[in-house]
Amino acid sequence: MALTPTIQDKINTWLTDSYDAHTHAEIRQLQAENQEDFLSDAFYRNLEFGTGGLRGIMGAGSNRMNRYTLGMATQGLSNYLLQSFPGQEIKVAIAHDSRNNSPEFARIAAGIFSANGITVYLFEALRPTPELSFAIRELGCQSGCVVTASHNPKEYNGFKVYWNDGAQVVAPHDKNIIREVEAIHSVSDVKFQADASRIHALGADLDAAYLARVKQLSINPAAIQRQHDLKIVYTPLHGTGITLVPQALAQLGFTNVSIVEAQATPDGNFPTVQSPNPEEKVAMQMALDQAKVLDADLVLATDPDADRVGIAVKNNHGDWVLVNGNQTAALLTHYLLSARKQASKMTPQDFIVYTIVTSDVLGDIARHHDVTAYQTLTGFKYIAGIIRDLEGQQNYIGGGEESYGYMIGDFVRDKDAVSACALLAEMAAAAKDQGRTLYQEMVQMYLTYGFYKEHLISLTKKGQRGAEEIQEMMAELRANPPRTIAGLPVVELRDYKTGRIRDLRTNLETATGLESSNVLQFILEDGSKISARPSGTEPKIKFYFSVRQPLKSAVDFDLADKLAGEKIQRIIEDMQLK
Repeated sequence: MALTPTIQDKINTWLTDSYDAHTHAEIRQLQAENQEDFLSDAFYRNLEFGTGGLRGIMGAGSNRMNRYTLGMATQGLSNYLLQSFPGQEIKVAIAHDSRNNSPEFARIAAGIFSANGITVYLFEALRPTPELSFAIRELGCQSGCVVTASHNPKEYNGFKVYWNDGAQVVAPHDKNIIREVEAIHSVSDVKFQADASRIHALGADLDAAYLARVKQLSINPAAIQRQHDLKIVYTPLHGTGITLVPQALAQLGFTNVSIVEAQATPDGNFPTVQSPNPEEKVAMQMALDQAKVLDADLVLATDPDADRVGIAVKNNHGDWVLVNGNQTAALLTHYLLSARKQASKMTPQDFIVYTIVTSDVLGDIARHHDVTAYQTLTGFKYIAGIIRDLEGQQNYIGGGEESYGYMIGDFVRDKDAVSACALLAEMAAAAKDQGRTLYQEMVQMYLTYGFYKEHLISLTKKGQRGAEEIQEMMAELRANPPRTIAGLPVVELRDYKTGRIRDLRTNLETATGLESSNVLQFILEDGSKISARPSGTEPKIKFYFSVRQPLKSAVDFDLADKLAGEKIQRIIEDMQLK
């Protein structure tokens, strides 16, 4: 791809004295190697500051994550904070994960905030994202940020922004911050000279306060006491989870936690995995191998910033299997509500939250226990928004989404793998106390509430053309929605971009009641649900599938699971998504 004049002008700007020698050298090397496609992708646009912040491949360029794109974003956020809280001492908290350049990026952000007269609380070393959310509320900060790219491949990093309630920014602040960031046209507008007197270290004291709140989530400490030697294998996948997850488990009373030592050291190169994503079996393999040797009861794995958790258990045949995000969210909801009821802790004000692409069994569980369930768009900022709107009126118990994120209690306002690990271990202990494995508990859960099976396909479309292809796919689905899928009529079309739900049998329309989001859902005659959604953080378009299947007894589970899987494959083949 030949470089356009606009891209060449941008490259020339980045080769001026406003940028450092390391940046110059990286660009010159790409030029010398005639890497025009790579240069084009690095400079064809500015790295977008979206509603959650920045995320991108690290390197030189306006479309890359580096000290300059980070600096301009931080300066824009600083300007907005100064406008929003005039005459106040403004405080921000900053954390970072184990990725390459994360400590440096965190220091750069801290320096820019301080240079703008803002008080900074900077974690002394890597910490989980949920602790950052907790710190904002605990320290009375107006904002906060964490340097992380979650479970993206090692080439990525990011900058996630939070507001004073500890949640990721929402309207109107998200758009207002974006406007201020876009108003920074030059790196000369960025105040890089730090004021060290305004930067304060965070460490063990805040860890203790956070862990104390995690411990308070425990519902059945007696079961843990009886099953304290439950065999747990834990891997942080070279991330921040190692700082708090083992402590949280020990604090609840678990005495037999085995760490995957080869993955215990934080390392941004993630040397033992292709991708540090606990959704993928290959990332979990070392933990699974260790669990087999130890004949463990439960495997836990957290992603680099410890906001997502994946689990594995033994099935009825003694084979280790991964429990997917929908199943884990359902199990947690089932445990939280049934254990609270058994402990006489339920109140009429209790509620749970789950997203529109998460299994509807969560709603069925809530109805079974007479608990209110709310649905939101994808993203924990929307779950946090409901908590914020209902604060003082209703009591948030827990919530989650299919992408391995869960939030229990409201002292953190984002997904939290540390507290989720603690409650998942307690749930496994409670099941074992009743003579059941966690897998058997899951089968019993589906017998009680109804059996759902879900599946996800992610189509990666990289670069400028890839982004265009994703938009074209969504436009085609809107312009020509399928009338039937896998031989079943589509009876309802939900377009969350327009905010309309259309019953195709009656042609009647109703409102979604949610803010606009680029998501389409097709509901089939038998209740199956297919959702199409471009990712907000990765160059992907995601298709979610959910089907129901009759289940009459535990011995029928394998067959029901097989039939449901075949139904999903028929849908995928008919939509030509393979």
